[in-house]
Amino acid sequence: MRTWIDIPPAWLIAALALAWGIGRADPWGLSFGGAWADFAAGLCIGGGLILMLLAVIEMRKWRTTVIPHREAAHLVTSGIFKRTRNPIYLGDALVLLGAILRFDAPLALPLVPVFVWWIERHFIIAEERRLRGQFKAEFARYCTKTRRWL
Repeated sequence: MRTWIDIPPAWLIAALALAWGIGRADPWGLSFGGAWADFAAGLCIGGGLILMLLAVIEMRKWRTTVIPHREAAHLVTSGIFKRTRNPIYLGDALVLLGAILRFDAPLALPLVPVFVWWIERHFIIAEERRLRGQFKAEFARYCTKTRRWL
């Protein structure tokens, strides 16, 4: 049984805290180096938040859940979902990358692919299995047109 804390934002917060801790404890004094990193951080964080917002708006428009592990009322394939099947998770990864840049924590960069791998294994595969069972051919067509990430 899933607990209330077993949701993607909790995992993002944990990854952000770990990235911050790694940045604070960096024993070699590594750095991304200045203003460009802050600019890139802002783009990543802002872009990630915009992706998440667009996805939530589209899901609300179709009156379906944004909460993983719940059954969807509709298969959303419009809006941002035309570009990526997982805009919220992609947004999470961008926010994490941006935070790592902002925290000036180069040693935390491996957290991004680890986070993506964990989210995919822990949430996406199960969500896609449910959608495949619920929407069958419609979901299969969607998967041929739209990539999981980009």
